[in-house]
Amino acid sequence: MVEEHHLSRARACKAVGLPRSALYKPTPDRAARDAPVIEAINEVVAKRPRWGFWKCFERLRADGRGWNHKRVYRVYCTMRLNLKRKARRRVITRERQPLLTSHELNRVWALDFRRDTLYDGRPFRTLNVIDEGNREALRIECGTSIPSARVVRVMDQLVEVYGKPQAVRLDNGPELTADAFVEWARKHGIELLFIQPGKPNQNAFVERFNRSLREEVLNAWLFGSVTEAQQAADDWLTDYNEFRPHEALGNLPPAVFKPRVFNQEVSSSDLST
Repeated sequence: MVEEHHLSRARACKAVGLPRSALYKPTPDRAARDAPVIEAINEVVAKRPRWGFWKCFERLRADGRGWNHKRVYRVYCTMRLNLKRKARRRVITRERQPLLTSHELNRVWALDFRRDTLYDGRPFRTLNVIDEGNREALRIECGTSIPSARVVRVMDQLVEVYGKPQAVRLDNGPELTADAFVEWARKHGIELLFIQPGKPNQNAFVERFNRSLREEVLNAWLFGSVTEAQQAADDWLTDYNEFRPHEALGNLPPAVFKPRVFNQEVSSSDLST
């Protein structure tokens, strides 16, 4: 611009947004400036490749190198020597939950989540709730996101229709260990039976239900939307409870094995609202 348009350097720099100092200040050669630091670090890690940054830095200080730790760390990271930190995962300690068989309705409900994807690749989840007394499926809630507030809303709807359970068997997912859900259970006097981490066999009834849902619905159909998945789940839920033979119940459907008397004023369509 200075040569072609005959502008002053000040106006040319202002036109392109370039500081005037950039014309006069040479670009620093950081590699040459940091060459002594690079060489010193290489000497340390050549014999001790598993040393972390702070061990290397303290060794350099012990050798009389007076570089600032920020500069050494910048060079250390530029050389891609920073090691990946292995964070120890915190494991929640839970008591073992024995899987006791009881045919009493509303004694223990079981909850669990499943994950699947729509035809276009978008993920969605299902919240599955069953009654361990007659293995009846109470609800399959489909959604792209099912936080603890939605879990509480679904459980309130189920309690209104089927009555309140004595206990709920569940895993240690963040939605189920959230304060909102724990407070809801405390408010209704419902015991939460958290299974031990990594022990899905302690919630075997709902895990077996998840397998049937996976094989007969989720893997059997392609869904274009969550609404389609919810409709298919609701249709299959009726078939599962009223027509599908259950081997553990003497090849009887759950609704036939042990019929349930619930509030007729609240229809099943209200649960999918």
